[in-house]
Amino acid sequence: MRLPENWLKAVLLLESKKLADKFKVLFVCTGNTCRSPMAEGILRHFLTQQGIDHIEVSSAGTFGLDNHPASEYAIVVCRDWGIDISGHRSRKLDRQMLASSDLILAMAYEHYQILKQLYPSGNEVHLIKNFPKKGADSHSEGIEDPIGGPLELYSRTFLELDEVIRKILPDIIRFAQSGSNEN
Repeated sequence: MRLPENWLKAVLLLESKKLADKFKVLFVCTGNTCRSPMAEGILRHFLTQQGIDHIEVSSAGTFGLDNHPASEYAIVVCRDWGIDISGHRSRKLDRQMLASSDLILAMAYEHYQILKQLYPSGNEVHLIKNFPKKGADSHSEGIEDPIGGPLELYSRTFLELDEVIRKILPDIIRFAQSGSNEN
């Protein structure tokens, strides 16, 4: 039995539509080797646990270099909690990432400021601890950068991210289902 000639085109179109229909969450920190990869791993873990496959998660850094692994301690701490980020490779943030993301979560106020400068019309840019509320100011609390610190600091950062992501997970799911932030 032969398949119609346009079968492959139809399958590719369907697959690209499926990918396009995924809701894209982007975590942003400075170097994309500590906080944002841990956040990416945590959210992926929670989504997998709940059987949610229509949300795609990624991360990038405002001043990162491309293709560097996550920091050793970030990998260790995540592994201790059953999350594997050993395959992570850093990515430097660019406008294409911003334009293709549905929700952008900044780790600290300075990242939020950079994101708003690069993508001023992006009302989906939020400081992670403020989400789902819009806006942030210099007094807004962010996630501490553990880079260069001891393993204990990475553990505290992981636990803080875990707590924040558990708290905002229902809002991320609601936001993904509605396609817009009404807050």
